Amino acid sequence: MDGSAIENFSCVIYTISLMNCTWQAGKDAPGDTQYFLYWQSSRYDKAMECELYIKDENGRNTGCRFQNVTIMTEKAYFLVNGSSKVSLIQFYDEYIQLYKIEKLMPPSNITVNCDEIKNGCIIQWQRPQTSHSNKDKCFKYELDIRYKDNPEGKIIYTSIQDGENSQIFPRPNTRRTYLLKMRAAGSACFVSPFWGEWSAPVKFGNEVISSSVWILPLVGVATLSVAIVTVLSCKS
Repeated sequence: MDGSAIENFSCVIYTISLMNCTWQAGKDAPGDTQYFLYWQSSRYDKAMECELYIKDENGRNTGCRFQNVTIMTEKAYFLVNGSSKVSLIQFYDEYIQLYKIEKLMPPSNITVNCDEIKNGCIIQWQRPQTSHSNKDKCFKYELDIRYKDNPEGKIIYTSIQDGENSQIFPRPNTRRTYLLKMRAAGSACFVSPFWGEWSAPVKFGNEVISSSVWILPLVGVATLSVAIVTVLSCKS
């Protein structure tokens, strides 16, 4: 039956080895149509059916969750067929290069060490974890630095580093505290060329002491001094 095959099929790999695939029912598919997904990670592997389907409110399969996915250099094959008591259902199939659909993790072990004399800060990190690439040259990184007291404000420093694991940040103000975020993308090899997830903010720099913090002690000292002078005067 024309129009009974699934539509809008898409997959994404995330958190290193998890994969979600989703689709929509064909616009002309009978109401009782049920879909089934099979995939083959390489031509040397056996085809496997989805083990954990995502269902809609009517119990129809509209997606699948996979675990322990390993990205291969060759394309994976996906096939979704269907069944209905009303008519035969068209199948849908597609070859996908898995590394292109991976949502990269943030860079790991991000550290910042500042030199109080030269005012520069050395930012260091390690490549994001993936299931298939362990070469630093395969990644590029975007750095985003803002003031801690205005994290949604203007970016005061941004940089894209290709294949590097460190960067020197010249602090414009040594008395301010900063927030650093980083993300990664592939620059070569079989690594997704799309930007991945942002890292959690890393705080560095110096905290500015609020005026109220030192004004209150001064007021206390002044009050105590007045009290001592008054007592001494009374004794005299």
